[in-house]
Amino acid sequence: MACLVSRTGRESQRYNNLGCRQVAGCIPYRYKNGSDGNTIDTELEVLVISSQKGQGLTFPKGGWELDESLEEAASRESLEEAGVRGNVECELGKWSFISKRYATYYEGYMFALLVKEQLDLWPEKNFRRRIWMKAAEAREVCQHGWMKEALDKLVERLTAPQQPREEHVPRCVNTNLFYA
Repeated sequence: MACLVSRTGRESQRYNNLGCRQVAGCIPYRYKNGSDGNTIDTELEVLVISSQKGQGLTFPKGGWELDESLEEAASRESLEEAGVRGNVECELGKWSFISKRYATYYEGYMFALLVKEQLDLWPEKNFRRRIWMKAAEAREVCQHGWMKEALDKLVERLTAPQQPREEHVPRCVNTNLFYA
């Protein structure tokens, strides 16, 4: 059983050497079930969540804490904010952005998360809505440009022809500045 309480506060948060708060997030995805409920279709769906203030849709993300790896932080945020568990896969990139709410710089890392379990109860259930939708629809409704870029990278990776395992596939790193 998972802990059903979100971490709060910023005293254990990570900051880079320029003083930017570091955040980690995921784009949760799955392949849609067939009409019979059993067969797996090839149609990609991603999970978006409402922002905490209820205005706009986004992907789960939050502070990277001192006692966890980047991947653990991304996974934790997906559980806390969206109520999903799964396999944290490739890093989609790193972006710098300015928070409109706090007027501060952030450094955000996004990962792909193949969803294996969707919980009925999760820490932020009373504050957020979650919606599965096609990637193209998610791109239209996502409120952050840097997250749209991360979604594009996810779709590109999932639709690209498979490469032999012995080849090294470099991480996509993007250091564009966005206003969030």
